[in-house]
Amino acid sequence: MLTVVLAPLLMKPLLLIDYDGTVCFDRFWRSVEPDVFAQIQYHLFGADRHLLQAWMRGKMSSEGINQFLAERINVEYSKLWQIFVEDCQSMYINQATLTKINKLRKKFRTILLTDNMDCFSRFTVPALKLADYFDEILNSADHGRMKDDKAGQLFVAVINERGANIGVSW
Repeated sequence: MLTVVLAPLLMKPLLLIDYDGTVCFDRFWRSVEPDVFAQIQYHLFGADRHLLQAWMRGKMSSEGINQFLAERINVEYSKLWQIFVEDCQSMYINQATLTKINKLRKKFRTILLTDNMDCFSRFTVPALKLADYFDEILNSADHGRMKDDKAGQLFVAVINERGANIGVSW
């Protein structure tokens, strides 16, 4: 998802860019065996979905989630944790995408606005040097608000806090 927002004349317009499904398509734990991955998906996106929401709001840590999963699917925590961290640090982003974002920074203030987990800020952002490509990175786990809360009020807050107006301009 890309959202363009007009800013006052002295500022560049804001360009809000999502991470998952826009910049990157990789998944956490993608390096585990397929049956383990399926079990993880079941627990986080099915049976225990409330944990996913808490994690994305910064109310649970990656360590806590991995401990919970290790116990539920009977996998050694240290092994699961190592794979998890390595997968967070090695997510694939096409270099052409980053090059385009970097070019857009000449005309726009680029903001990566993502519903994500603490591991994104802790492991993914530094490992992929995402701060080199975005003027700001706003992760739901860091501020506790998600993009669809209250019909998207986060977007309005981000826009207002930066003195911009909603609109499209090319």
